[in-house]
Amino acid sequence: NLSLFERALKERKIAHKLIRPFTPRHNGKVERSHRKDNEYFYATHKFYSFEDFKTQLAVHLRNYNNFPMRPLNWISPKATLFNFLHFGVTYH
Repeated sequence: NLSLFERALKERKIAHKLIRPFTPRHNGKVERSHRKDNEYFYATHKFYSFEDFKTQLAVHLRNYNNFPMRPLNWISPKATLFNFLHFGVTYH
């Protein structure tokens, strides 16, 4: 019995790899993402309510997802996703 998440991955032909628990060195991309989130968002903002947090997070994510990045050939994550979904373009 596949979970909803597993079915979505299968429908999209996405390989899902699991790592051993408590081995962050095997998950460098996620660890880097968490570090960047902390450096550029959590450590530099104050939140006065949960609504304020959600508003500031939405602005941060909009900026982050529209910022060109070197690992994506200087294309933004948003444009990369668009290119993949509409044209099947991938970046290696």
